[in-house]
Amino acid sequence: MNKIRKALALSIVAATLSGGAAFAQDHHDDRHDDHHDNHAYVQHKEWRKGARMNHDDWNRGERVDYHQYHLSAPRPGYEWRQVDGNYVMAAIATGVIASVIVASAAH
Repeated sequence: MNKIRKALALSIVAATLSGGAAFAQDHHDDRHDDHHDNHAYVQHKEWRKGARMNHDDWNRGERVDYHQYHLSAPRPGYEWRQVDGNYVMAAIATGVIASVIVASAAH
């Protein structure tokens, strides 16, 4: 009976360890995936000077350093975000767009 318990315990440990390794291999970094999606270009004809960018688009955008990308300095209350392969300068409080540049054109 003791041999059976040891064999069962070893089987459980082996299954647990191999299952954990498989889980670790299947894991992916969601932040990396989101970051990658931000850089894939999607044309947004509705994003033009004076238009209002919707809150969801603004929030999923990544704030960018305008110096690094050779963009103009934002006015007070505005900032640059990279969304769908576009650099968008908009008012932080209202989402009113001041400028839109396709990301590949800024490099």
